[in-house]
Amino acid sequence: MIYSFSSLFAIVSPVGGVITFVSLTSDITLEEKNVLATKSVILACIIALFFAISGEMILNFFGVSIDALRVAGGILLFTVAFDMILAKVSRESITKTEITKSQDRSDIWIFPIGLPLLTGPGTITTVIVLMGSAVSILQNIAVMFAILLTFLITLILFRFSRRVYKFLGHTGMLVFTRLMGLLLAAMAVNFIALGIWNIYTSFQ
Repeated sequence: MIYSFSSLFAIVSPVGGVITFVSLTSDITLEEKNVLATKSVILACIIALFFAISGEMILNFFGVSIDALRVAGGILLFTVAFDMILAKVSRESITKTEITKSQDRSDIWIFPIGLPLLTGPGTITTVIVLMGSAVSILQNIAVMFAILLTFLITLILFRFSRRVYKFLGHTGMLVFTRLMGLLLAAMAVNFIALGIWNIYTSFQ
């Protein structure tokens, strides 16, 4: 449960996401911002739960093993983590150009906030790997609970995003993002090492 939650919290990075969320919602009222936050987080949570439930079936359909996904996903997560350590907008989630263009649209809760800011390829990969690594129903439930807890915290942070941003400041939020990036990088290395080892031992 703790490992699943820490993995998901690191890749979703809701504190770092607050920076982007504040910039996208700076010109709307508080009530509109809260509605947008609720809709975007619910959408992201539904997407994550969908891949948690159907991820193994999707892998089987394409003939991809969970260990192959660990390696590929680990590489992807490491690139995301590297961007977070450098305090950059992750290339796998959303670009600065997309942020600028999105400010004039009314459906930003779908794109880019719900997808891919909160549930980008990294989040989806992590969810599928965690569910594929579960060996019991209790562990599956723990992963699902970790998903719900992660997005519950994300919803709280997004609804109070302006206060959080004012309290931590831009520098404080970047420091937290860098710490999450370091943790995510370590998890990515673990994904890659475990995946390569399991693939190697399967041929023995």
